[in-house]
Amino acid sequence: MKLILTTDVAGLGEPGDIVDVRDGYGRNFLLPQGHAILATKGAEKQVATIKRAQLAREIRGTDHANEVKQALEKLSVSITARTADGAKLFGSISSADVAAAIKAAGGPTVDKRAVDVGGHIKSTGSHPVSVTLHPGVTATLAVTVVAAK
Repeated sequence: MKLILTTDVAGLGEPGDIVDVRDGYGRNFLLPQGHAILATKGAEKQVATIKRAQLAREIRGTDHANEVKQALEKLSVSITARTADGAKLFGSISSADVAAAIKAAGGPTVDKRAVDVGGHIKSTGSHPVSVTLHPGVTATLAVTVVAAK
């Protein structure tokens, strides 16, 4: 069975890869779980377009990663969150929230899986966050969490 992966499947491939799997595995696991779609000519053209767009956004090398690192470290990233007593948050700030805040602050689009907050941020103040841009290139920036009024 020929399928196009929509998510990262361990031992099989990455999103956009066209794979040939056994019928039962595809029909009983990959398709129902939403990990893949059937490979048709239209779907293959769509995947090619998506891959071209990903390559345009992707960090191309260490030089480009260092440029993005410098841009990230200059950013002032702030997140507003609801608090209980002015210091402790209702809930927490995750890596997805930080990635969205970086984009909102005018920074580049960063994958939430590349952001390391060291667990969840559960209090107001300045917190160090690292973003892995390329193997060997990691940007470190301070994220300020502010209490919502």
